[in-house]
Amino acid sequence: MAFRFKSALIPLAFVGLGWTCLCLGQTPPATPNPAPGSISGTVVDQSGAVVSGARVTLTGEAHSSQEVLSGDNGQFSFANVASGAFELTIASPGFATQTSSGVLSSGETRIVPQIALAVAANVTDVQVALSRTEVAQEQVKDEEKQRVFGVFPNFYVTYDPHPVALTSKQKFELAWKTTIDPVTFAIVGGIAGVQQAQNTFSGYGQGASGYGKRFGAAYADLVSGTFIGSAILPSLLKQDPRYYYKGSGSKRSRILYAIANSVICKGDNGHWQPNYSNVLGNLAAGGISNLYYPAQNRNGVALTFENAAIGIGATAAANLVEEFLMRKLTTNIPKHD
Repeated sequence: MAFRFKSALIPLAFVGLGWTCLCLGQTPPATPNPAPGSISGTVVDQSGAVVSGARVTLTGEAHSSQEVLSGDNGQFSFANVASGAFELTIASPGFATQTSSGVLSSGETRIVPQIALAVAANVTDVQVALSRTEVAQEQVKDEEKQRVFGVFPNFYVTYDPHPVALTSKQKFELAWKTTIDPVTFAIVGGIAGVQQAQNTFSGYGQGASGYGKRFGAAYADLVSGTFIGSAILPSLLKQDPRYYYKGSGSKRSRILYAIANSVICKGDNGHWQPNYSNVLGNLAAGGISNLYYPAQNRNGVALTFENAAIGIGATAAANLVEEFLMRKLTTNIPKHD
């Protein structure tokens, strides 16, 4: 009985063994993961000289974008690159952008052929810099915005530590802007009113006619003094009519500096020199004033030198005010390093 049972099991065992083999034969073999590889190369120009600092970008479907710069020897390298199609994009200033593509196998160390960049067409290297005239024009524009209390012109002072010499055109422009400023007319009107009240230059008389003559004379003094002393002579003698704000040092040194600037000035060459423009300008303006002051108030040479001395003294006083007070009261002063 036992033998018969075992004999019956033998065919069953063969059937089971065959089924197992069949199942094992149908199981697909495991696929190993692809190993990463590397890509390297060299960037040169058309003459064969290496190009350092070229930007090399690697892109592909199997990995994210990577970017490196070529070294001093022109070489570049990407490590741990997934296998598959890839593209290299090479760009460098002055050269046309170039691409190189291929397919990286699993674990492959790919050295791409030498990449020669061509010079970009129509490349122009342009460097833009302001000329001295343009810099001076910007400074003049800044100075024409300077006003005490935001109202009274304060054009003839530069707070720039490195002012550029003005051209003749810019000197005349500054004089013109000063003489036609509405506040200038208001100041001249005030001066004429005081002279009328004190009966200064009595030969002009009183009333509207007298006031008009005083106004005209005061304005003529201002125009002639400004144009002769701040535009005509500075252009001929190559001197700067502006006051160079000092703003540092002891109080005594600043006082002496401000007073001295009534008789000395900066030349267009950047050197200090006698202020012939201011001195001669005041003398010229004083001489011209003899043409329109009342006959009984004309003292000839005496009036000329008197007005010139007053002009120089007024310049010294104005410089002191500029040095110690006006900066605090002046608006729109440009900021300088």
